[in-house]
Amino acid sequence: MAALALDGWQHVYSGKVRDLYVPTGSTGLADADRVLVVASDRVSAFDHVLEPGIPGKGELLTTLSLWWFDQLTGVPNHLVPDRTAEGTSRIPAEVAGRAMLCTTLDMYPIECVVRGYLTGSGWLEYVASQTVCGIPLPEGLQNGDRLPEPIYTPAWKAPMGEHDENISFERTVELVGADVAEALRTTSLEIFSRASVIAETHGVILADTKFEFGADRATGVLTLGDEVLTSDSSRYWDAALWLAGNTPAERMASFDKQIVRDWLAANWDQTGTPPELPAEIVAQTAARYRELLTRLTAA
Repeated sequence: MAALALDGWQHVYSGKVRDLYVPTGSTGLADADRVLVVASDRVSAFDHVLEPGIPGKGELLTTLSLWWFDQLTGVPNHLVPDRTAEGTSRIPAEVAGRAMLCTTLDMYPIECVVRGYLTGSGWLEYVASQTVCGIPLPEGLQNGDRLPEPIYTPAWKAPMGEHDENISFERTVELVGADVAEALRTTSLEIFSRASVIAETHGVILADTKFEFGADRATGVLTLGDEVLTSDSSRYWDAALWLAGNTPAERMASFDKQIVRDWLAANWDQTGTPPELPAEIVAQTAARYRELLTRLTAA
């Protein structure tokens, strides 16, 4: 998982999927709060980075993030112009197409999860207690059903190798203060609502997603960071199949890495090192990522 050496940039951090770099003298940005966010082809599931990666995934994720940032007008985000006054790209050629030039934010340690449909771990909890992340829900819901209204279920962002932890809104208040906690919840729900409408016009259901925010260092403004509404951070389903499907598998045929999750769940007991992904699983996942991008960005 070694990061690339990029001229003019110093590698400072690697997450499950992304690598972060800060500028050095030759970029002309050394004194600015700037960071290069590079999406790799790595794929993760159950809090583990898997082998091999998904070819082209980094570029697909970056393209989709940039498209969504453009759709979400009025929502402050961390992107900054990536060209000099002379028109030269500041993004190194080695990572062109899969990197974003961003302003550095003071990130909040919260994953702002919004769920519009009942699925995944939420479904398992609902079966056991008729709640999702402690939030009571009506009885009689089925796996894959649309919720009466989207719900906000924040999580604490765990360090790499540890499990993220679902937390209550009250715990969020303890971590970031009442005003920020409320702004995170309100903004997340607003973005989810807008994105859901956009996705549905392209025949796609946004089932759930997660956002990450930080404070702009110059203004303190709440700012959308990281990636946004990609196949890695969101569950997307085919709307026509969801309406027509008779089984959960048909209703929730996803455009994300669910293929990887399903294969791993069937072939690994979550102890030790995860097994290597078969070539056909890699190919199927890559195809689904590409199909989602095509569906959403089609005119």
